Order: sequence, then C-alpha cells, then structure tokens
Amino acid sequence: MSLAYFWIFVFLLCAGMPVVFALLVGPGLSLALDGQGAFHRALLSRLYNGLDSFPLMAVPFFILAGEVMNASGVTRTLVDLSRTLIGHVRGGLAQMNVLSSILFAGLSGSAVADTSALGKMFVPAMVQAGYSARFAAAVTAASSVIGPIIPPSGIMILYAFVMNVSVAGLFAAGIVPGLLITLALFAVVAGLARRRGFARDAAPAGWPARARAVRRSLPALLTPVILLGGILGGVMTPTEAAAVAAAYALALGLIVRRSLKPGDLARVFTTAAVQSGVILLLVGAAVSFAWMVSVSGLATDVTTAIRASTDNVLLLLLLVNLFLLLVGMVLDAGPAILILGPVLGPVFTELGVDPLHFAVVMCVNVTIGLATPPMGLVLFVAASVSGERVEALARELLPFLAAEIAVIALVTFVPALSLTLPRLLGFA
Repeated sequence: MSLAYFWIFVFLLCAGMPVVFALLVGPGLSLALDGQGAFHRALLSRLYNGLDSFPLMAVPFFILAGEVMNASGVTRTLVDLSRTLIGHVRGGLAQMNVLSSILFAGLSGSAVADTSALGKMFVPAMVQAGYSARFAAAVTAASSVIGPIIPPSGIMILYAFVMNVSVAGLFAAGIVPGLLITLALFAVVAGLARRRGFARDAAPAGWPARARAVRRSLPALLTPVILLGGILGGVMTPTEAAAVAAAYALALGLIVRRSLKPGDLARVFTTAAVQSGVILLLVGAAVSFAWMVSVSGLATDVTTAIRASTDNVLLLLLLVNLFLLLVGMVLDAGPAILILGPVLGPVFTELGVDPLHFAVVMCVNVTIGLATPPMGLVLFVAASVSGERVEALARELLPFLAAEIAVIALVTFVPALSLTLPRLLGFA
C-alpha cells in the first residue's frame, strides 16, 4: 500500500480543507487510485468503531457541564473570587485572567471554552483599565492552555482512548505540569507589569470580602473536587464522573442558583451537541487514518528512523518535543494526539519512558500548540474576541510561549514532576 494517502492529506490540509474531511478523503482517494477500493469498507468500519466507545461518552458530558456552568453565570463567581484574591497586585487584571483560567479548567477542560468565556469578560475590562487589547488577548490565549492540562481534560481522555492508558492516572499526572504553567505565566505577567508600569487595578480586599467570594464560588469549586475525588478514589469511572458533573451543573444552575432558565436549555444542549459532534467525528476520522498509517507501514518506518537516529533517550525526547511543537503550529491538538500517539507512544515506551510520562509530554506539547501561530485555534478565538489581528497577537504572545516551552522542557527531563502524584495514588 502506497503512502499517497499521507501526501494527499497534507495537500488538502494546506489547501484549507477542514482536518476531519482531509483525514477521510486522503485515505479514501488513495485507495481508489491504488486500485484497492475493497478496503473502503474497512476504512468506514474503523470510522464507526472509533465512535463506538464507552469512555468517549465522557467528552460530550464534560462539554455539556462546561456549557451549563458558563450559561448559568458560574464563571462570573470564579472571576470575582480571583479579584478578591489577587486583584490588588500590579497588573492585577492580567493575574486574575491567569488565575481564573486555572479555576475554569476544573469546569470544562477546554482551551477554546476558556478563551471564549473568559475573553469576553476580561478583554473589555482590561482595555477599559488601560491595558492594550493585544496584551489582554495574549494573556487570555496563553492562560487558556491550562484548561486541557489540569483535569478534567478532553484531550487526555482522547489520548487514554487511543493508547489504552489509565484516564485517572493521566489526570493525576497533569496536575503538577498545569500548576507549573500557571506559575510561569504569573511570573511573566509580573515581569511585564513592572517593565511596562502597569498600575494596581483594585484596592486590597478584606478577609470578609474574600470569605463572601469563596462562599459564592464554592459550588463551582466543588465540581473538580467531586470529579477528581470520584475518579482518583475509584468510586466512578471518568464517563460516570462526567455524567455526574453534567447533572450537578444542571442542578446548580436550575435549582440552587436559579440563574439558568428552562428556556435556555435548548440553546445550551444544542451548543454542546454540536461541539461534541465535531470532536467525535474527528475521533472516528482519525482512527480511520491511524489504521491506514498502520497497514501502510508508515508507523514502522517512523519507528525504525527514530531508533536509528540515536540511542540517547534524552536527545530523542528533545527531538520529539521540537517535532510536536512544529506539529502544533499547523494541526489541532485532537488530531495530533489521535494520529501521532499510536506512532510515537510505543516507541518511547520500548525505550524505557514511562507511558504516563510520555502521555503528559505529548499532551502538554500539543495543548500549547493551540496558542502557537500560525494555526493555533485559541489564537484565532482570542483574536476574534479582541478584534486584534492574529499577527499582532502572535508577537505579544512570545514571552508567554517562551515560559510555557521552558515548562515543557522541565516536565520532559524531570519525570518526577508528572509521575510522583500518580505513583502516590497507585496509577504508575
């Protein structure tokens, strides 16, 4: 079987065809050109089998939970909590943006949802406070990548699905790297605030105000506690935890807060269904493409080339980091994981790299790619929210991306950062 499907896929991607269709048209057209149309049935079978998975049901439930939380105004309570905690420091609104991203990560696990929801609140507020729209959008885009790293994470669920690793273990492995990225972004914002002379955006909040903010945001803060407690404690599977999160979000919005009206449900469910459909169709198409990669021998060729290049595992990890960063510039995180995970994961596992460690390295790389030009998805969302050009926003992002790449290197070459917590919990 020839490799024509791969070059057709690359051509269609460069021509602007959506990834999901390029993943299907490339193999389908290649089989027809090679006179192997009989394999079309197998290709379609893989498409269906890629969707027919119980663990993948967690993805639409997590998306629904995030949409409900956003529609019911829960996001606003997290922003208010951030304001009372760090709104008084220099560059406080920018720091609040970063802190809100880590709080919002526990609700949706989506970088795009983070960028859209928080960007609509923070970008206008930061511009009104004297920040440039370009800087406000850059902070929003850079901090949004925390969402898919700190659990729950749709990207990690996809990786666990294709690579057969523990979702709970992968969730645990992502916590420390996510916190490290948060600290790195705090440091960058603090440095830029001093250099550019940003003002303090608010007076220090007293402890009574902070206590009130904690009480108001407590129901939202309990969401990741329920999820992670249930999953890591072995009480619930990730799919069951996602369903519980969606039910909890609905109860919180409809009954407790009463900020979500029954008439809003049709819009919320429709939005969640469309987003879920896009992701699940992408999964099915990527599974079909991965099957072509396997049967054509491309995966074997890549494995042989990697092993022949050097025996130094650390050098190979450095090279794969550079490769994944380049991939992240042109390919979205989901397709990158679904296509490259089955190719690269087994190679590094055989070289002695812990499967959870490599999983985190890959997930963090492709997630940061979401904010990397020229094709980073959250880059375009942030540009849309702020009204800034993508090129200008990309330049403003450079110091943030540098800090995130430094964290990638740290996580790559210090495995204990991602493996200690899973080992303590018995997952590694």
